[in-house]
This record gives sequence, C-alpha cells and structure tokens, in this order.
Amino acid sequence: MAAEIERKFLVTGDAWQRGATRCSVIRQAYLAGTDGATVRVRIKDDQEATLTVKSANSGSNRREFEYPIPLEDARELMQMRTGAVIEKRRHEIPAEGLCWEVDAFEGAHQGLVLAEVELAGEDAAFDRPTWLGREVTGDPRYYNARLAADGRATVPSSPSSTSG
Repeated sequence: MAAEIERKFLVTGDAWQRGATRCSVIRQAYLAGTDGATVRVRIKDDQEATLTVKSANSGSNRREFEYPIPLEDARELMQMRTGAVIEKRRHEIPAEGLCWEVDAFEGAHQGLVLAEVELAGEDAAFDRPTWLGREVTGDPRYYNARLAADGRATVPSSPSSTSG
C-alpha cells in the first residue's frame, strides 16, 4: 500500500516563480468517486498518462495507488469523466531538501495557485517558503476532485491573483 503524506497551501504573490526548475502541463479528470476513494486519469505534457486511485480521507495522510497507462487509453478515459477536466501547470521548486509542487490552475479555475509538499511523516518539520499563504490541507474545497465536480471556480482564488 502506498501512503502519501502531503500538506497543501494557498500561494501568495509570485516570488515562487524564481525558484521553479521544471514545469509540466497537466490535464486530469475524475472517473469515479465515493466517500472512500476517487479514481483519476492524468495526462502530463501530452506524453505520459497515469491512472490513480486515492483514498478520500481528509487531512495530510492518504493512500494513493498510481499506475502508468497508454496515452491513448487516457484520452479515451477522459471522455468518460464526471465533471470538468482540470487544467494546470505544475512547477517544481526545490527548497531545503524538499520539492514543492506549485499548481497554477488554468481554464475555469484560472487564478487559483496551490502549493503542495510531500513529507516523510505527518509531524515532519519543514521550513515555510515566504510565498506560502494559508494552509488548506484537509479543506475539501481545494481538492482537485471537488474542483472538477464543481466545474467552475467556486473557491476564493489565491492571493497571488491580486498581488502581482
């Protein structure tokens, strides 16, 4: 069983951009969701695809199972989605031995910018970059599955959209 221990934050300003080392274009959609799990298909850079089953527990510790699938299969599965396709650019930012992933959403969620970091344990200490805003770990309004189900931006956009 794979475990994912992740913390999620809103992003303030655009200072994070200076540390970005890689950027990927991600399109993802949800195929099914229950109170216990979601099933997601993701296409990255229009080159590779994965199918992911993720537990629906709230908080920082969730179970995640991810499998590579053929790109053409992923494109077909996207047509079977429930809700909207999530479009975002994922930027990787190494800092203090960790890799932050900053997702700048596009399309219906334009302006929303979230940062995530995977940790070795739930109580693992880490340095907060200055561009981190309010923590939203466990807030279902910021789950990608919820954003896809809503089909439009229903959460407040991150402060980065107003603080140039």
